[in-house]
Amino acid sequence: MSLEPEFRRSHGSLYKALAHGSIDTEKLTRLLISHRGADWPLVFAIDASTWDRCDAECSPERGFYYSASKHSAGQPIVAGWSFQWAAQLNWTPDSWTAPVDVTRIAPTANTTMATVDQVRRLVELLPCDAEVPLFVFDAGYDPIAIGWELTGTRAQTITRIRDDRVFYAPAPPRPNRPPSTGGRPPRHGPKMKCSDPSTWPEPDHTLTTSDTRYGTICVTAWAHMHPRLVGRGHWSGHPQPPIVEGTVIRVDVEHLPKPTARTKKTLWLWHSGPHPPDLNLARRAYLRRFDIEHTFRFVKHTLGWTTPSVATPEQADRWTWLTIAAYTQLRLARGLVQDLRLPWERPRTTQQLTPTRVRRGFRQLRAHLGTPANPPKPSRAGPGRPKGTQTGPRQRHPAIKKTARPPTKV
Repeated sequence: MSLEPEFRRSHGSLYKALAHGSIDTEKLTRLLISHRGADWPLVFAIDASTWDRCDAECSPERGFYYSASKHSAGQPIVAGWSFQWAAQLNWTPDSWTAPVDVTRIAPTANTTMATVDQVRRLVELLPCDAEVPLFVFDAGYDPIAIGWELTGTRAQTITRIRDDRVFYAPAPPRPNRPPSTGGRPPRHGPKMKCSDPSTWPEPDHTLTTSDTRYGTICVTAWAHMHPRLVGRGHWSGHPQPPIVEGTVIRVDVEHLPKPTARTKKTLWLWHSGPHPPDLNLARRAYLRRFDIEHTFRFVKHTLGWTTPSVATPEQADRWTWLTIAAYTQLRLARGLVQDLRLPWERPRTTQQLTPTRVRRGFRQLRAHLGTPANPPKPSRAGPGRPKGTQTGPRQRHPAIKKTARPPTKV
């Protein structure tokens, strides 16, 4: 940013602003929600991305996170900060999303509770007279714990689960027995194993539809299913693990968009919410969830989200919010900029422009918008550090590594 012609201040002023500035995140969240797509559905994708800071030994609150592109000591992990984004999705086949919130998850924090707090915070800011908002998660989140903690919240969730999960139907009613007969009443009904079709009961809902990319799509749902929980992890504080019911959804497609590149795999989803799921909405929402991956790639490679070498996580928080605001400006300017396409690119309409092409033409629009910043004042160079000053080496902060929990006797 400091090398742009419009930026007329010193290179160090960026880091000074991030170090000493402040952002009203609640007010900015309300502003982002008010400028989201008016005709977009209330479907939000929540996913985390890592700001890698492997060599920043002086930066506190770093943790170890999975990274598919960067390796450390031969392992697909990096040391850095984890930011969890919440972005609204749309049905248009493009890569645009509408980020509305972001939170940094500390390595010592509970990821499930941080996710629940983020969902509750968004639900309070969304309109109450519209449909129930749907939050989509990929594999890696705990769908049972999130659904249990969101009980009573006006929200529904869709989470991808493994294809070898085991669920149980509701326990059958206990037959009438004499008072002298003992025994605990059953808590679980017949077992359903996702990888064994012979254990599948009759589905409660089915849907068959067609799609130009996937062919015939068959969606099957089993309602009022629950897993068998044990008293460890999230349920260690409960005297008895609860019965958390939800809907198991199976999505089977005829073919993938590129059948020669990958093997077709059946998709299993877990739905929890105050109302039964809309099967067509559930399968469309999860397929559009991958748009947030395009957003991560654009903000990292083009907008320079993880480019600044900031020292503290608070500075990273401020720069992340500024990046979201810049991305939102590009989305709102999609119909106002001119398409400055390269010779090998195909012409597109204003509503078909990608984030990269909108950013390319945003410079001409910026000249008409102006800037709220005052022009810089000429000043002399600073006196620098006084002679004889000894600050000493900065404090080192090793990356926090979560220790494995001891096994719990059940």
